[in-house]
Amino acid sequence: MDALGNAVQLHLSGGEAADCTHFAHVLQALPEAPGAVVADKAYDTNAIVEAVAARGATVVIPATENRKQEREIDNNLYEDRNKVERFFRRIKEYRAVATRYDKTAGSFLATVSLVAILDWMR
Repeated sequence: MDALGNAVQLHLSGGEAADCTHFAHVLQALPEAPGAVVADKAYDTNAIVEAVAARGATVVIPATENRKQEREIDNNLYEDRNKVERFFRRIKEYRAVATRYDKTAGSFLATVSLVAILDWMR
């Protein structure tokens, strides 16, 4: 997502796979280094924090309860995380996305990409 809540990179993974395992692919596919990466606690892994820091971006991921060292985050930036949730709400207004009529992953990704383009045009 960019600062306005528009999708800049889409990656489709299996429903049984953890999202954090696919984060490196999405980060590498970004055309330019982000200023900050905002995510929820599910993305608080050492590999993700190091990858974001290596790209020169600010890490805005709250620490999980089992992390020994608490990490300070910018709460104003973290409030922008809801833009991702609002994006998903907007694309699920399209019945083909909400009910996933497509049989293959490729055609579903094409449908979501088309809906993301339509969302950009709003």
